[in-house]
Amino acid sequence: MPVALLTMSHSPLLEHADPPAEVAQAVQDAFAKAREFVTDFDPDLIINFGPDHYNGFFYDLMPPFCVGFAAVGTGDYNSFDGELNVPTETAQDLAQYIIDQDLDTAISRRMEVDHGAVQPIEIMFGEAVATLPVIPVFVNGLAKPFMRMQRVRKLGDAVGSFVKEALADQKVLLIGSGGLSHEPPVPQWATATEEQRKFLLEGRHPTPEARAAREANTIAVAKAFAEGKADIRDLNPEWDAAFMDICRSGELERFDEFTAEKMAEDAGRSSHETRTWVAAFSALRAAAGTYDVTYEFYRPIREYIAGFGVMTAKED
Repeated sequence: MPVALLTMSHSPLLEHADPPAEVAQAVQDAFAKAREFVTDFDPDLIINFGPDHYNGFFYDLMPPFCVGFAAVGTGDYNSFDGELNVPTETAQDLAQYIIDQDLDTAISRRMEVDHGAVQPIEIMFGEAVATLPVIPVFVNGLAKPFMRMQRVRKLGDAVGSFVKEALADQKVLLIGSGGLSHEPPVPQWATATEEQRKFLLEGRHPTPEARAAREANTIAVAKAFAEGKADIRDLNPEWDAAFMDICRSGELERFDEFTAEKMAEDAGRSSHETRTWVAAFSALRAAAGTYDVTYEFYRPIREYIAGFGVMTAKED
């Protein structure tokens, strides 16, 4: 039962920001290393732990976890906007298995996934994003209240056990997408205007004009942040290094000590996207027992509003 892992930051600003050439090249080199890893692995199935940025999931109904039985890309920031190739029966079996482990998950027969979920697959596999079998697993990393990290870890444990027990004849690539430290300009319910609350509640399928305005605002804030002029929380390379150290160590129970409040305070409100990494590494450990990290990359990149990390790993 071969199993491998890719975790990486994503950023809608990859094609819309202008970091120093050396930084941009370093990111592309990291992508190339990861691409070589996943190409050599040649997965039969991808299980993709991804967040959302109020493109597919909203406050009218916000689950902590959701398994997609079918999925379509939202196309935000020019990301993939077609149907994903979700093996529905396997996804259904996965959801049932998770529930049988006394974990609660929602399901969706038409999940909408944004750049946060599909960007890693696009970068790694190009146009094959439309044909590769992938099961999307949404992990809420943006909207309060947040599930305890122990529960996120147990979700990963359940997914990994399913891989070990039910998918022994397949090569499974686990992807976790998000983080690391960052705080892009996303409205918070507690401080949002009435117009913003309406968006957070029911902002699906915006007009092209509304989407363009939202994306232009993010790009403008990123430019100001790179110039030291934006009023958002700074990146925290020390927090990022400590987080990646736990991933590398395999001592994933250490994540249980993380609290939502402390994460936001130390690493920004969108550091909660790292829950996808916790789930993915937990799934790898449950499936493989022990693992080796084969490659890692990190840079704090203000132009991308992200502590930008990439890690690959495989069973020991």
